Amino acid sequence: MPNVKIYVDEAAFEAVRQEIAARLPDLRTMLCDRLAVAPAACQFAVLPVLALADQPRINTELHILPHASRSRARLQEVAAEIRAILGAASGLSVAVRIATLDAASYVALK
Repeated sequence: MPNVKIYVDEAAFEAVRQEIAARLPDLRTMLCDRLAVAPAACQFAVLPVLALADQPRINTELHILPHASRSRARLQEVAAEIRAILGAASGLSVAVRIATLDAASYVALK
């Protein structure tokens, strides 16, 4: 259940909106392959935000349930791929943060 939020500095949002939107299917495919999840489990949100000038222009957060195959090294590889995909789409600096959720307390209603 990768839950991905992509926060884009509102000053750059309109200029990169279409390119980021065009890359979402590739991003989902990569996440499904690397994290062993079905496409229906993925959730994406792309949001314009007020950001400080000294921050990365795109800040991406991925929340995922833990699994034996999702080691720290694997998640670091996924973060690097996310950064590369969004950086290529936008030409902007990209930060990526990944957090694993506590499966025992996680609740999702869809």
